[in-house]
Amino acid sequence: MTDTLLILSFSRLEQDARLRRQIALFSETYRVVTAGWGPAVVGADRHVELPVPPTGRRRRARFYAEGMLLRLRAYRLLYWTDPTVRAARKALRSERPDRVLANDIETLPLALTLAPGPSVHADLHEFYPGLHDDNPHWVRWRKPYLEWLIRRYAPQAASLTTVGSTVADAYRPFDLEADVVTNSPAFAPVEPSQVHTPISIIHPGASLRSRRLENMLRGVAASSADVSLTMYLAPNDPAYVAELRRLAATLGDRVRVEDAVPHDELLGLISAHDVGIHVLPPTVTNNALALPNKFFDYVQARVGIIVGPTPAMSGLVREHSLGAVTDGFEVDDIRRVVDELTPETVARWKASVDAAARSLSAESQLPVWDRAVGSLQPAREPS
Repeated sequence: MTDTLLILSFSRLEQDARLRRQIALFSETYRVVTAGWGPAVVGADRHVELPVPPTGRRRRARFYAEGMLLRLRAYRLLYWTDPTVRAARKALRSERPDRVLANDIETLPLALTLAPGPSVHADLHEFYPGLHDDNPHWVRWRKPYLEWLIRRYAPQAASLTTVGSTVADAYRPFDLEADVVTNSPAFAPVEPSQVHTPISIIHPGASLRSRRLENMLRGVAASSADVSLTMYLAPNDPAYVAELRRLAATLGDRVRVEDAVPHDELLGLISAHDVGIHVLPPTVTNNALALPNKFFDYVQARVGIIVGPTPAMSGLVREHSLGAVTDGFEVDDIRRVVDELTPETVARWKASVDAAARSLSAESQLPVWDRAVGSLQPAREPS
């Protein structure tokens, strides 16, 4: 009998590349049941669509209730009365999986009610106590709750993974050892393109003020090199996107801000450029630990890479000669690196990226998940 593997996430599966990689990997070995928001994705034998979190008046009422429970440090009550958790628990009450892959710390307590700890693998993704630690109110009230979830439930899982070695290191003070599965996409058989004139730089991603995207616009605009920069930004913060568009208009025609493209079009869009840039200031701990999807998208698109001195990203850039690392995160730090760009330099970067693309692809990472889930003890005895 083939074991049933429940892949559980409080997210929209079709929008989560990491979840889609899990489903594609395990659909070859297990009967995969997915549970998440929105419709099923290809690869699952069955999908349990979880109700999305409440909005409007119900969300505001929950916000005030959460505030009270956080102040009382009634963390167990806070978790099990969460409308998202309650709705998921009800939707999954008849499930009896052999193994569970719980995504993110918020799903792990629920997963442990569906299968015993030896049958559960937790993919913790990010370092949760560092999500918003630039906000003193969040640090005072929400951070202790997340630390409680980690200390109480993460040790119960048979195994853990996260997105990078720096994140795994951050969990060690909790006496947790996590393996690493980076957010690498599948290997793409792409040839590096010829370098454009002007050298074309791209930055796709979220419009989050903590990323200080204006620094990259200003740095490229001030450069003496023959370059251009286009940002393709998701509407996380429409007001911030509007501010960046206005700024770009004042900086000249070498920098532009455009709307994001669908994920399925992203690789082709990036590969039509020469250099991907992501200078991410450490405004929150998770920025300092970051090894994001876009870094590996740049690799598979075969473009050179410019990053700030963020350890996880800069380490890979230097190890594989993928591009350049700025000295800091400010405008002049970015400008100085961009000033040095020449077609010959960028062509060398592209060749190095091409040489490293297979070793930095999902195919090199997925065996970690395969071993972890394969080592779980099935919750039911084989019949």
